[in-house]
Amino acid sequence: MYLNMDIVKKLNDFTLRISYEGSAARIGILGASGCGKSMTLKSITGIEKPDKGRIVLGDRTLFDTSGKINLRPQERRVGYLFQNYALFPTMTVEQNIMAGLHGRGVDASKRVKEMIGKFQLEGLEKRRPGELSGGQQQRVALARIMAYRPEALLLDEPFSAMDYFLRERLRLELMEVLREYEGLSVLVTHDRDEAYQLCDHLLLLKDGSVIAEGPTKELFERPHTAEAARLTGCKNISRIVPLGPHRICAPDWGGLELTTAETVTDEISYAGIRAHDFAPLDQDAAQLYAQQGRNVISVGGLTVTELPFEWYVTLSCGLWWKLPRDMHDHGFESRIPAALTVDPSSIMLLR
Repeated sequence: MYLNMDIVKKLNDFTLRISYEGSAARIGILGASGCGKSMTLKSITGIEKPDKGRIVLGDRTLFDTSGKINLRPQERRVGYLFQNYALFPTMTVEQNIMAGLHGRGVDASKRVKEMIGKFQLEGLEKRRPGELSGGQQQRVALARIMAYRPEALLLDEPFSAMDYFLRERLRLELMEVLREYEGLSVLVTHDRDEAYQLCDHLLLLKDGSVIAEGPTKELFERPHTAEAARLTGCKNISRIVPLGPHRICAPDWGGLELTTAETVTDEISYAGIRAHDFAPLDQDAAQLYAQQGRNVISVGGLTVTELPFEWYVTLSCGLWWKLPRDMHDHGFESRIPAALTVDPSSIMLLR
C-alpha cells in the first residue's frame, strides 16, 4: 500500500517534521519516548491536524494543506490500535466488535462471527473487557478494527503495558495477523526487537525528525550514523581517529587500533561494534592473529554479569561483549579467553 507523508506539526516547544514515501507493507517507527511517534500516527488517522503538509494513502489524499483537504477520521479507513485498546467497558465482546461496523443486520452479524473465529474469541462473546485478560483485550480491539476492513492499521506501542511472557506470545500472534493483512501497517515502538520482528521497513525518529530510513534488516546491519546505531541497540560506539584508509584508533576504547573492511572517509567520525560480534581467541590464536596484523583485543580486567541465557562482559577498555550461556553454567572463569577478535566487516563506520 502506497503511503506519502510529508508533514509538520508544532506542539508547544516540540516540532514534528516527518517525511516518508514508499509502498512497504509493514512500516515501523522506532524511537525513544517523546520523539513524536504517537503524534505521527494521530496525524495519519486524523486525530491530530498537522500545521502543513500532505498525507496520501493508496490513491486517496487524506490531508493536504495546499488543496485544503482534511478528511474526517471516519472517512480515512484507517484503524488505530491504542495503547490501552479503548474498548467500551460496558459492552460485550460481540458489541465491541459490532461497534467497528457502520451497519447492523445479517451482514454485520456475519462479519462479527468471522472476526470472533479469526481472533480465537469463541466462548468470550458475552464477556465484558473487565473480564478478559490483556491478551484477550488486544484480540478484541484488533477484531473491532479489522471488522471494517481498514486500508491501514496503526499500532501505538501495543505491548508496552504487558509483562515479558505475554508480550512475547502476543508478538507472535500479531505477526500472523500482519502477514495475512493486505493493507498497510504502521507500528510505533521504542523496542528494537519488536521493530525488527514485525516491520520490513523502518524509520528511526529522534526529536521529531527522521534520522535514518530503510529496509529493517539493512538498517540494523548498516545504520550509517552513530545515533541510528544507538537506536538499533549498538552498545559499543567510539569516536575515531583515522590512521589510514582501513585503519582507525578508538579513543573511547582505550586507544584501541582496529582494521576495518569499509574505507574510512572524511565524513566518518565514529565506529560501532555489536556486542555479539566478538570471537574469543586462545593464546596461540591471539599470537598468530597479532603476527598477521588482524584485530586482537586484550581482555584484562573483565566485569561479568550473569543473565539467565547470556553473559554480559565488560572489558577494561570499555567494550561490551555478549555471548550465550547455558543456564546451568554459573562459572565464567573457564570461559575467559586470552583475547578477543572482531572481523573487519563487523566494524560499522558511522557519521
